[in-house]
Amino acid sequence: MESEKGVCPAVMERRLNGKNSGYNAGRSCWVVAGTMCGNSPQGIFALKFGSCAKCEFYRMVHHEEADNFTMTTLLLDIIAEPG
Repeated sequence: MESEKGVCPAVMERRLNGKNSGYNAGRSCWVVAGTMCGNSPQGIFALKFGSCAKCEFYRMVHHEEADNFTMTTLLLDIIAEPG
C-alpha cells in the first residue's frame, strides 16, 4: 500500500511471499519492521507485536488460515535469514 508516507515495507518483503496465503508479507505484516499501521510507521517486532496481536487484521488472518497459519516464530526466522 502506498500513501503520502511511502510504500509499506510489508509490500516489499518478498521472503514471506505466500505465507498465510498472502502476497509478499501482506498477510504477515506483524513481523515486518516499519509497517504503516494507524497511519504511522511502526517499530521493530518486539516493540509492536503487542498492538499487532490485538489488531483485527491479524486476528482475521489467524482465523482464516486456521491450521495453515504460519507461526510468527517461523516468519521471524525466515526474515532473519540473509537476503
